[in-house]
Amino acid sequence: MTLYPKLIRDTLATVLYPGTKKNIVESGMLADDIRIAGDCVTFTLIFPRPTDPFIKSTLKAAEAAIHYHLSPGIGVTIKAEYRTAPQPARERLLPGVKNIIAVSSGKGGVGKSTVAVNLAVGLARLGYKTGLLDTDVFGPSVPKMFGVEGEKLYGMEKDGKQLMVPIEKYGVKLLSIGFLVDPDTATVWRGPMASTALKQLISDTDWGDLDYFILDTPPGTSDIHLTLFQTLPITGAVIVSTPQEVALADARKGIDMYRNDKVRIPLLGLVENMAWFTPAELPENRYYIFGQGGCRALAEEIGVPLLAQIPIVQSVCDGGDSGIPEVLDATSQVGQVFLALAQTVVTVVNRRNKELDPTRRVETNR
Repeated sequence: MTLYPKLIRDTLATVLYPGTKKNIVESGMLADDIRIAGDCVTFTLIFPRPTDPFIKSTLKAAEAAIHYHLSPGIGVTIKAEYRTAPQPARERLLPGVKNIIAVSSGKGGVGKSTVAVNLAVGLARLGYKTGLLDTDVFGPSVPKMFGVEGEKLYGMEKDGKQLMVPIEKYGVKLLSIGFLVDPDTATVWRGPMASTALKQLISDTDWGDLDYFILDTPPGTSDIHLTLFQTLPITGAVIVSTPQEVALADARKGIDMYRNDKVRIPLLGLVENMAWFTPAELPENRYYIFGQGGCRALAEEIGVPLLAQIPIVQSVCDGGDSGIPEVLDATSQVGQVFLALAQTVVTVVNRRNKELDPTRRVETNR
């Protein structure tokens, strides 16, 4: 029997495609690539999507039609293609990380990084494997607050891939763009460039196994936050604010960002920083410089716990400048407050994981 393209096409017109209740030729599934070489025929069938449930049965039916109507001795090779290309499997980032906590604030200057650093060190003191990523690409402060400004990053090869090794201090694995740029030079990058750098800090680093991965996020709502939401399944967010009304107004915007319908990252609670001023010589006195009870009222309003109230104490500022976080001082009242914050976060995260499904990364619609 002499084979030719029209004969093959007419034969395939007898094959019904269940998805349209028409034959595969009428359904526009037969590509214009029929190739004949002696007693062998090759062609392509185009399916709507890679998850089409009728792919295997249709391919078998097409081959059977040629053998039945033409000859069982014909060699048939059928390629399957898709109108919607299959999406490559997205490798799960940080498979060894159990909980990812974003420490965030609506505005700058409220002590967010101070809280993030002391929270991370506090978790390490409690015996948890902890990592800290400074995601503020334009104003990194973690290197100074850990006293590791002059440290150099090293690389390693793992599974055929070159990875950065985080700096480790006080039991915390930490990384910041501050290790990679001149600390005296402004980082003048457009949003996409900053986002790319942040993704590399996450994906090109050997973070290993962590119980808690703390993200010290930049103030406000920005491209960096969206990059984090799209890159990592964040377990929950801790919002830091002072009790001042101006700061609380911006904190509401940060809260709204996490609760947005497209984001839906659970709020673990609020931390009120600079809650009051206590002079060293009058440790029992409290002076409410920025107002009183603002964060507590906001926490009650939105239905989340007030995780801690951190007073203004000179030693906290000194610890940030010297690279010795206050939580390391077991004799310090504020150090004990930071340690209690770490324990409270553990409790809240455990409750969140028991009651809620894991957070999904935000998908980008193109």
